[in-house]
Amino acid sequence: MNNIDDLLNKKEYLNSLYDIYKDLFTLKQQEYFESYFFDDLSLAEIASNSNVSRNAVFTALKSIEEKLEEYEDKLQILAKKENINKILESSNNLEEIKDKIRNIL
Repeated sequence: MNNIDDLLNKKEYLNSLYDIYKDLFTLKQQEYFESYFFDDLSLAEIASNSNVSRNAVFTALKSIEEKLEEYEDKLQILAKKENINKILESSNNLEEIKDKIRNIL
């Protein structure tokens, strides 16, 4: 059961990173990622749709995952966003301030 939770957490984490860093990838990389993680297509299905090998799709997805983690390690945008949201949720300050900060994100 723990392994399934780990996989779901990793998928959610990668999707969150992708939402932030999507524009740093080529259209082909975006297509592979979205087909695999959003459309739930298999590597073989993506390969068939793109006229490439299954291994090419696997390698591309692995590279995308590594780059997402590298970007976050260097830029920390997701971590900062999560920290700001935690502060906002625990704050009893003016709702107007919360809304303005959320709009910045």
